[in-house]
Amino acid sequence: MTRRIVTLDDTADSLLDRIRAVRAAGDVPLVADSRWPAAQRTAVDDLVRAAEPPAGAAWATLTSGSSGTSRVVVRTEESWARSFAAVSALLDDPSASDAAPVVALPAPASSSLTLFSLAHALAGGPHPALPGDDAGLAAATAFHGTPHALRTLLERGALPRVRTALVGGSHLDQRVRALAESRGVRVVAYYGAAELSFVAADDGTGLRPFLGVEVDVRDGQVWVRSPYAALGYLGDAGPLRTDGPWATVGDLADLRDGTLTLRGRADGAILSASATVVPEEVEAHLRRLPGVRDAVVFGYPAGGVGALVAAVVEPAAGRAPVSAGLLRETAASGMSPSHRPRIWFTGDLPRTAAGKPARAEVVRRALAGEVRRVVG
Repeated sequence: MTRRIVTLDDTADSLLDRIRAVRAAGDVPLVADSRWPAAQRTAVDDLVRAAEPPAGAAWATLTSGSSGTSRVVVRTEESWARSFAAVSALLDDPSASDAAPVVALPAPASSSLTLFSLAHALAGGPHPALPGDDAGLAAATAFHGTPHALRTLLERGALPRVRTALVGGSHLDQRVRALAESRGVRVVAYYGAAELSFVAADDGTGLRPFLGVEVDVRDGQVWVRSPYAALGYLGDAGPLRTDGPWATVGDLADLRDGTLTLRGRADGAILSASATVVPEEVEAHLRRLPGVRDAVVFGYPAGGVGALVAAVVEPAAGRAPVSAGLLRETAASGMSPSHRPRIWFTGDLPRTAAGKPARAEVVRRALAGEVRRVVG
């Protein structure tokens, strides 16, 4: 029998049962987002029809697409199953009642972090509460999603029983951790990628390698030796590179005394005059500003110098945009001249379905003049 990848719609009733049926037939499930534009769905369907899953493939997931086009990642059964026990231990709440555990999954099932939790549920993990399941959210004892989703649900009071939050996908603002802890929620943030799964986890004391993972930093890039790594991609190659048993997606970091400090993606670095600027480092500084909810930094084309550092700043909910004077003053006081944004924009950041800032769309809007530029 020829194995195939089967695309499922995330709005279908009993999605978990449909995934179970696909796997029972020996095929590989891939969950699509019903909100995709027709062209994107067609592209994914065409890729799936043309591709034969590699030997050992049991799951197919999509990268977030935060920096552009999503890719289809394929992985073995064991690459996720080997981490289930460790994830269960992270989500465990010793004070919980005898009620069956439920995990809130605000990101669509097309995202790799939600599909991981669905795979975990099929293997006996917490029952999933998917987007739109308000009763499930109210009953949830744990959370697995992005920092943006955690903050949004906490501000809405939608997670009354959650006591543990597993947070990944993007930078965790310490203000979000503080908000969660003020509501009695223990937060475990993790660094990973669709291609690598879990790499390191942080309970508030710093990112340390996830159980079973070895981490090395070579020329500033994170390399991992891990039982959780994916097989690769369908179709065109992506950022995943291997060196024997080691793998990387090009993330930049420092490793000191066993603690990993992330610096961003190598392919996102801004070359400005004679300096190389890592956007995530500048963004981390801007997020500490009062009244700033989030920020995205990118290179604004500028002829002979290559690019100018530019920033789109998202105001906190209910707050007026931060003034140009305060932005420049803060940049001057905390960053070297080469890293200070020279061009400023303000407005709501577009996000992926999982809640990450959609970087490619942010840049497109800024360059097209669709975002308010801060002057003065």
